[in-house]
Amino acid sequence: MKLFLLFALLFTVTLHAQNSKADAKADANAVDNMSPNQRQFFNIPEEKRKEMINLYGEAHRLFTEKRVFEALEKLNEAEKLFPNSFELHNLRGSCYVELRIFDKAIISFEKAKQISPDNLSIKFNLAECTFVSQKWQESHDKFQELLKLLPPNSLEMLRLVEFKVFICKKKLGLDQEALILADKYDYQDDSPFYYYTKAALAFDKKENAEAEQWMNRAAIIFREPKILSPWQDTMMESGYVKSFYGGEQEKEMKE
Repeated sequence: MKLFLLFALLFTVTLHAQNSKADAKADANAVDNMSPNQRQFFNIPEEKRKEMINLYGEAHRLFTEKRVFEALEKLNEAEKLFPNSFELHNLRGSCYVELRIFDKAIISFEKAKQISPDNLSIKFNLAECTFVSQKWQESHDKFQELLKLLPPNSLEMLRLVEFKVFICKKKLGLDQEALILADKYDYQDDSPFYYYTKAALAFDKKENAEAEQWMNRAAIIFREPKILSPWQDTMMESGYVKSFYGGEQEKEMKE
């Protein structure tokens, strides 16, 4: 789940304030362009801002290292300094998703959305919660809406969302619509979409060896793990690939 990091920018603005008249003017323009909650953050004492930024940065680092409980502790400390941060609530929601506590994740993402209602990252995270909870119709509708909002140049996110829509259509029995979507791009596309839709279709036919071949081809072409990671996660969340978490996903694979 992608997070927008605002505080690093504000921290930079604060540290360089009043270095020169030109810098001061630039800083004033930056403040004028801030949203209400960003202004609130900028108006708290500088020491608190620095501490808040450090705590949030530490929480984000701990989260990336899968030290989720420690990350949540840092976020709780940061919230005492500045509770009106959509980044903070967004990251907390991601922590709860990592722990598979989806009801708390949704609460956190909804808090983030209240602060930043047009934030596409938060909209994606809310849609993702319905996806990992296997609420296929709700997930389908949320991702379809998100497709209308994503900018054309965000190819990586667009293709991943389309893949999730494809999965939802398969789970809802909309096979013809899913097949049409699966054929939308070919092997020349700059994303793993072509290979992973083929893998999912093969898994549906119980052709597991062929499905693995399609994913292996994707791994050969898209060598960076960070590119393939969200696609592999989607396959696990939808039950096509054995999940580390067990439960319904494993049960579905056994049926």
